[in-house]
Amino acid sequence: MTTTANTTPPAPAAVPAGSGPWQLARAELRRRTAVKVSLAVVALFLLMAAGAPLLSSLAGWSPEEFDKTAVDPYLGGRPLGPLGGISADHWLGVEPVTGRDLFARVVHGAQVSLLIALTATAIVVLAGTAAGITAGYFGGRTDAVLSRLMDLTMSFPSLIFMIAMMSVAKDVNRILLMTAVIGLFGWPGVARVVRGQTLSLRHREYVDAARVGGSGPWRILTRDILPGVAGPVIAYTTLIVPGMIATEAALSYLGVGVRPPTPSWGQMIAESVAFYDTDPMYFVIPSTCLFLTVLAFTLLGDALRDVLDPRSGRT
Repeated sequence: MTTTANTTPPAPAAVPAGSGPWQLARAELRRRTAVKVSLAVVALFLLMAAGAPLLSSLAGWSPEEFDKTAVDPYLGGRPLGPLGGISADHWLGVEPVTGRDLFARVVHGAQVSLLIALTATAIVVLAGTAAGITAGYFGGRTDAVLSRLMDLTMSFPSLIFMIAMMSVAKDVNRILLMTAVIGLFGWPGVARVVRGQTLSLRHREYVDAARVGGSGPWRILTRDILPGVAGPVIAYTTLIVPGMIATEAALSYLGVGVRPPTPSWGQMIAESVAFYDTDPMYFVIPSTCLFLTVLAFTLLGDALRDVLDPRSGRT
């Protein structure tokens, strides 16, 4: 007698009857291993960034403090000891030449990089959602003006313009300037997504009923339209964050971003290029942090898009 292998896929997590779309989405996300791992990695780096001063004080070194005893002056400042000087005193080793503690600079670099990326993302999402929902709901001349503004902003060579603005700005707060410049060019993408979603929602029965019932535009936008576009916006937001992190790292790598002694991952990667053959750990550690953060946000964004954005066409 022959037996047939059981190929039935595992059943999804049980969801109570009558659950809303957000409860169903949470249940779907909870059963995905990639989401759990991504959330753990994101939470780890966010906690690292938030607790950077505490972590560096526990390690016993500030990010700007030199330790000349940890490098060999007769070998071009090469870190003493294996793996870039990793020891009980320096948990991730030290920078060549300067002897600054790499752990302290990595955690403070996470604070700078994630602060810029998340703040710029917030600016992009708020501005893009406001512009998109306004253009999609009111239509006509308002839609035409905002759509042309989106096209104009997207037509700029954004990276070249960012480099030019960051290069000519001298005595300014570099973190604030980078946040504003990165956010300036990101909002049209969100606005187009929200505009398209709003166009499909503004003539739904419940929106028409609210309009007939005497609700004003502000109430309709906030109570009826905005909840309908929230899913795609949340999914799109998590996909924006990796790009923002990479943009900040690229600008710092090119030398027009955060300036020393303020640490950032892109700046550390740029400085490590000169030492990749003598001290590869100086390149590997910040690069790994950047890679894991971008990968975690990307996987999380893909999962949210699959679950929350019905237009993605993916399961």
